[in-house]
Amino acid sequence: MTDSATPPRTLDPRDQAQILAQALPYIRKFHGKTMVIKYGGNAMTDPALQKAFAEDVVLLKLVGINPVVVHGGGPQIETALKRLGKKGEFVQGMRVTDAETMEVVEWVLGGEVQQDIVGLINQAGGKAVGLTGRDGGMIRAQKLKLVDSQDPSVVHDVGQVGDIVSVDPSVVKALQDDAFIPVISPIGFGENNESYNINADVVAAKLATVLQAEKLMMLTNISGVLNKAGELLTELTARQIDGLFADGTLSGGMLPKISGALDAAKSGVNSVHIIDGRVPHVLLLEILTDQAFGTMIRSH
Repeated sequence: MTDSATPPRTLDPRDQAQILAQALPYIRKFHGKTMVIKYGGNAMTDPALQKAFAEDVVLLKLVGINPVVVHGGGPQIETALKRLGKKGEFVQGMRVTDAETMEVVEWVLGGEVQQDIVGLINQAGGKAVGLTGRDGGMIRAQKLKLVDSQDPSVVHDVGQVGDIVSVDPSVVKALQDDAFIPVISPIGFGENNESYNINADVVAAKLATVLQAEKLMMLTNISGVLNKAGELLTELTARQIDGLFADGTLSGGMLPKISGALDAAKSGVNSVHIIDGRVPHVLLLEILTDQAFGTMIRSH
């Protein structure tokens, strides 16, 4: 079996030069710009894809683009809960988080998963720093009131799941300016210092908005947003998204992802991309070529 992240050996040097030359206008265009990358799904569990992701992030930093990584960790949390004999429960795509589950979320996300990603990026030649929403008082949160999607009079109690009150990006900016790559776990804190589990897509979207990022890139386990016939929708506007919600095309885990993406697009993030994390080097392909690898969301 060949490592899918390794480039073919047969590429002619002229072809290589051609590829680099084609990337140049994009490098020039995005130089000095911030890109928030939501990292999750298969890309986090397949070793070849992990390596490709880390190399992409390091290359972006080296050509003068500022990547900020926000990671999820659903499968890893699920595995840890199983070891404790607990079963994960979800309401409208949100994980129900009691006190014991919150402890697991904190040590899996803020410990194991975050440090794995930091290690991968450092191994690829970058300088990554792991943060949670507590660091630098970055993510203030309150308990999420989850209104039922069918009956607005019903509010679900999903435990220590957070709704973002405010984001202070100063610690992220300080690290970026100093050649570091921030890797952020989606954990916030409340006014009584309690911890909150926040959906990583929501954190990535909010952070992209506050940092006025050029792009928000969301890596997923699918090729992008698909219509009912299973065909890829390469571009979506706010109005089209409302239609997809209404007819049930978008549901479950896609709900927070798409609503977060749409909020970011409406709040000044130039473009939001939901891309296929199963494609090796998909970040470079999406950012430095004119080939589309997923769904781009525009505000209007």
